[in-house]
Amino acid sequence: MESFMFYLQLLMDAGGAMMLLILLSAVIAFIIIIERLFSFHRAQIDVHAFLHGLFNVLKRRNVLEAVTICDETPGPAAHVLRAAILRCDQDEKTLRQAVEEASLSEVPRMEKNMKVLGTIAHIAPLLGLLGTVIGMIGLFQAMEQAGAMVDTSQLARHIWRAMLTTAAGLSVAVPAYGFYNLLVAKIEGLLLDMDKAANEMIYFLTHNKINLNNTPGDTTNTVTPINNEEKKNDEDN
Repeated sequence: MESFMFYLQLLMDAGGAMMLLILLSAVIAFIIIIERLFSFHRAQIDVHAFLHGLFNVLKRRNVLEAVTICDETPGPAAHVLRAAILRCDQDEKTLRQAVEEASLSEVPRMEKNMKVLGTIAHIAPLLGLLGTVIGMIGLFQAMEQAGAMVDTSQLARHIWRAMLTTAAGLSVAVPAYGFYNLLVAKIEGLLLDMDKAANEMIYFLTHNKINLNNTPGDTTNTVTPINNEEKKNDEDN
């Protein structure tokens, strides 16, 4: 721990204010990456198995249990399915509108702090370059003051200090950009699962008679498929 603090202090002394900003960016990026990875890990579920379980519950006319399962399951797919189940006795247009509204509310949660991480990945090398430019300005000032009697060791010290901020900026930007793309891919996967689950649930609800007031002991309202003959008779009436 002492050696780590020593090298950290050495970097601060060599890089100056720009190094402080780069290190601060690194800490923020690290926190965002860990939080997002943990959040996406919790949100990742087996959508096929989850839907199969919900269908079995709904076939038993237990709408309340299905809603409870969705409430207790983390992830955007469960929240979108909950919105559809709560409107199980509505038409397909209403179901799709409910699913769309729920999906729109889930997207900002999945993209939380992603813009900050992307910004860090882009500005970290620029901060390093700015530190290098400032260091080179100090180098030329030292050369001007020294005149013809320039100490090469002093020049070398100014140069490596100037280049240090660029190296630090790139060291932060490369992993930050890599994890940013990884997290974007995870978001796209969750969105795909969410859309697939919503479409399957809408198909199930529109092809089965389910009433929101169904209870397990209710024998008057059953979950039965709507066959084409019944649908045709309804349209004729």
